[in-house]
Formats: sequence, C-alpha cells, structure tokens
Amino acid sequence: MFSDVSENLNEMIYDFHDAENEITDTSDDEFYDAINDKLEVNAEHEKPETEASHYVICDKRQSLSNNITELDKTLKEAELAISYFFNNKFDEARAIVVPHANKSMYHSMGCAVFSFLEAILTFERGHILKAGDELQSCLNVCQKYRRKNTISQSIGKKLRRATYHHLSDVEAHAELCMAETLLLQALLTFTEDETLTSLIKGGVKIRHCYSNYKDCALILSNREWQSQLSKMHFESGVRMGMGTFNLMISLLPASVIKVLQFIGFSGDREAGLEDLQRGYKSPGLRQILCAVVLLGYHLIVCSILDYQGGDLDFSDDILNTQLQKYPRGAWFLFFKGRLEFMRGNLNNAEYWYKMSWRSQNVWPQFHHLSYWELLWVNCLKSDWREASLYASHLVENSKWSLTIYCYQKAAIMLMLLPNLTQNEKQIIDNLMNNAPTYKQRIAGKSLPMEKFVCKKVKRYFSQDKWLCLPAIELMYVWNTFKVLGKHYSVADNIYQIIESKLNELKNIETQNPYDADNMALCLLLRGACFRQMKKTALALEDLKACISLKNAVKDDKYIIAFANVEAALVYADENQIDLAINTLEETK
Repeated sequence: MFSDVSENLNEMIYDFHDAENEITDTSDDEFYDAINDKLEVNAEHEKPETEASHYVICDKRQSLSNNITELDKTLKEAELAISYFFNNKFDEARAIVVPHANKSMYHSMGCAVFSFLEAILTFERGHILKAGDELQSCLNVCQKYRRKNTISQSIGKKLRRATYHHLSDVEAHAELCMAETLLLQALLTFTEDETLTSLIKGGVKIRHCYSNYKDCALILSNREWQSQLSKMHFESGVRMGMGTFNLMISLLPASVIKVLQFIGFSGDREAGLEDLQRGYKSPGLRQILCAVVLLGYHLIVCSILDYQGGDLDFSDDILNTQLQKYPRGAWFLFFKGRLEFMRGNLNNAEYWYKMSWRSQNVWPQFHHLSYWELLWVNCLKSDWREASLYASHLVENSKWSLTIYCYQKAAIMLMLLPNLTQNEKQIIDNLMNNAPTYKQRIAGKSLPMEKFVCKKVKRYFSQDKWLCLPAIELMYVWNTFKVLGKHYSVADNIYQIIESKLNELKNIETQNPYDADNMALCLLLRGACFRQMKKTALALEDLKACISLKNAVKDDKYIIAFANVEAALVYADENQIDLAINTLEETK
C-alpha cells in the first residue's frame, strides 16, 4: 500500500515538473493556472474515453441538471418561508422548512434560525442549547453539499489562490449557508456561559465566518453560473454578509479596528452601506434581511453612536415598501414606531408600537421590544404611571437584564414622589434590593449599564432612599434626549421638571455628601436640554457650571465627561469645529 502511495506522489511531482517546463516563459498567474489544469486533468489523460466513460459523463450532466432544478425549487420554498415569517405566519413557515431540514441546507437553516431567534428572545438555557444543536445540524447538512477536493486539487490550491470556476451552483450556495450558520453559531456562543472561553470560541467562529464570506465574494465574481436565479439569490447573501461585517466593524473604536485589520478583518462603513443597499434593491432571498439591517442601523445604531442620527427619509422609503408587502409584519411595524419616535411624533410612535406588539402572539418575547420603547415614549410625555406599567411588564416577563429592568421601574416610580403610597415605597425598596442580585456576565464581561445600576442602587440607600431625577438621568444615558429637539413642547416639559429640581436643591438646608453630584447632574441635564432647544448660550452656561464642579463631585465622575461632550456638540452645532475637536480631545 505504501509503495502505491509513494508511486502516486512521484507521478504528481513529475507532472508538476512537466508543467513547469512547459510554461517557463509565462506570467505567475498563467504558471499556476497551468499547474492546476495539469493536475486536475491528469487522470483524464491517462484514461482513454470508452463507451462506459461516455455514459458516466452523461450521468454527471444529468445529475448536475437535477441538482440545479432541486436548488431552484429549494430557493423558491425558502423565499416563501421568509414571506410567511415576516407576515407573522410562523406555523406556515415552519411547515415548509421542518420536513426537509435533515437533507436540504436552506430548510435546515430555516429551522436553525427559528431556534436561534427563540434563544435570543428568551435567554433561556434550554432554548440556547436547542439552538446550538440545530445550528450544528445545519453545518453538517451544508458540509454534505460542499466541494470535496482531491489530493491533486488540494496541492493546486496550496500553490495559488483558489479558483472557483469548478464549483457547481449547489456547492457555491453551501459555502454561503456555511458562512451564515457560523455567524449565528458565534453569536450564540457569546450567550452560552459567562467565561472568557466563550469569548475566544465565538471570536474564532466569527473569523472563520468572515473568511467564508470573503470566499463567497470571490465565488460571485469568478465563476459562470448555471442558473441566473441561483446567482441572484447568492449575490443577495454576499451583499448582506459583507455589508453587515463592514458596517459592524466600522462602528468599533479606531484602536480595535487596527487590531482587527491586522488579523484580516476590514471595516469600511461606506462600502458596507453600499453592499446592503445593493442587496436591498435586488430581488434576492436576503433582500429583506438587508432591509432589516439598514433599518436597524439608521433607526437604532445611529441614534446611539452618531449624534446627528441616521437617514430617516431613506428608512421611511424602505418601510413604505415593506409594509405594503408585510402589512402585519411585527418587525416592520416595530421599525415604523421607531421611525416616528425618532421624528418626535410620540403619539404616532405609540400607535405603531402597539400595532407591532398586538400583531402576533406566537412569540410573546418579541412584545418586550415594544414594551421597552413604549416605556420611553411615556417617559418623554412625563406619564410616569403609564411608563411604570411597561416597566412592570419587562420585570415580570423578560430575562434580558433583570438588573436594568428592576432599577428602571424603581427609577420611574421615584418620579412620582411625593405622591406614593406606603406600599409603592416598599415595592421600590424591594426592586432596589433585588436589582444587584441579577447582575450577569456576557462572554466573561460585566455589562457596563448593570455596573452603573449597581452604583445607583448604593446611592439610593446611602441618600436615605432618594435619587435625583433618576428616570430623566436614564433617558439621557439611553440617548433619548435626541427626541427632545424634534418638538419644542416635549423638550420644554422635561426642562420644567429639571428646573424645579434645581430650585429644590438650591433651597435644601441639610448637608448631603452627594450635593455636588446631584447639582452637577441637574446642570448636565438642563444644559443638554437647552442644546436640544437650540438655546446654545444657556446650554454652555450650564455645562461650564457643571464642569466647574469637577473637584467637588464625589462619585459620579461620568457627569463631568458627558458635560464636556455636550459642550463640544454645542460648538459643533455652532460650526466651531476646531473648538469642538479640542474639547473632545480634552475629554478623552
């Protein structure tokens, strides 16, 4: 046996030298192409074509044709399942994907996505384990359809970059499904436990996934497709994957991006948005996923990370189109509510959020997204009783972060002082006591917001069960102050509450170790409110007064940093760009 292997290896080496001798005057690419061609057709040169081999070739062609037909059928069924899913017809979508999940990569992926979403929405251990099993099963199915390389092909691939024209359409789609499944598996890994090991495992899987997506991008542009339908659906997947990766990485701090680029990642925001927009404008299978990512970026991510906000007009165009196709789709009803919220139309936002929540009952966990938003809508309207109702729903039903939910409900109820019953005061105490006990770690890291909550709970008890404007502080921390600038009446309402508390603090005669912290907080909130009301001189006056308390602030050091950022944004609004940049540099 070993002599046979040795003889085969020797023959391949001779073939390599023969190819090298034949193309000594060619370019590098031609050189490597010739080697690959020589290796891949070697067996055919050795075997004369017989009548039997003719039938084998015919059988292969027939099999290839059957595979394309089956793939097109699978893609159409996947498209129908997606349509059902986004129209809240979850049972109909499951009925399509479940029967063929063990043999079809797209059906298997559909089952895995259902389990993944359930795990992320519930955060329950059983659902997370089930999702992990489904994703692994999907990877196994994809593996069956991937191209199996011979020894000769493997050596050729090592010699130069891979060539993709030998892949069939089915094998190309297997690579794409593999990349998508690896990404979901990586995200799920971060939620499985609280160890650093999960973080490392998830990072390795994301690296593998990104490498697969880059291969898919090369496949898209370096092969001739047997079916244009198959190419269209493949391209939408590549646009969605590469666009999302570029967008996500571009949002990270510059120092992190440098490290990621060193290990092979890239983060180009413009390229990412262009890919997603091209994917959205094509009728491919992932078109709707491109729409969801674009809406999430412009309506949620930009509101948190970009002080100017996202493109609301473009989001409106997407929503008008998608709501015509999915008029009762919970996702798009939710995004419509978010669009109205970011425009400051609080009553309209409330209407659409309720429409989203009431549109389906199969996944009650999805209601929690609407409850979260309705909580802040009512906080901006200063309807603390109604906001407290939605906060209660989250405490009782959601498992994402009970530490945050307990504190939020307590903070909102504290805004009702002094009009609280003795029973309500006891509820607040219980919530404050319980909040730190639910503190969690994700991928080995504590959540910054949960650490913030734990500090505020200590403050509550150290200040004789009192906090200064706790719900409005949360509104500022969660970046909902942007909405204040959309309607003057909404901003004025919040301003009046802050003004009243400032006057109250000035007239308090008793000494509190945290007097400077409370005063600085009020000045920051009022200054930020003035900025949204376009009263720049008053905003700067408050923010500078806040910054002047730097040495007196005992615990809430973050307030001074945020006051500097707000001052820089005032300068930016006034087109004093150099001063804004200098202020931000000092803040860093």
